Amino acid sequence: MFDFETSVTGIEFKVRQLAEEVTHLRRLVTEKEDRCRELEKALENSETTINKLKEENKLVKLGNKLSEKGESAEIKLKLNQMIRAIDKSLEILKAEKI
Repeated sequence: MFDFETSVTGIEFKVRQLAEEVTHLRRLVTEKEDRCRELEKALENSETTINKLKEENKLVKLGNKLSEKGESAEIKLKLNQMIRAIDKSLEILKAEKI
């Protein structure tokens, strides 16, 4: 009888240990998922910033060309193309938010 009780007690102890480990691991998974979401948001913000800076860089380059050259027709055409591209991007963004 003593061996049976000892075995049961040992099993109960191991079950408690496993339950505690499962709880700990679930908590860790939740923390890692939260951190992953934070990093995804940071990445998205960084990509948005990069895209804005690329557009600003294009405009600066275009402005530099304008000051260097007198080819206003070509520059106006490029500006109009960029404005159309920006308008299309804004329409897409508005459509995605809906």
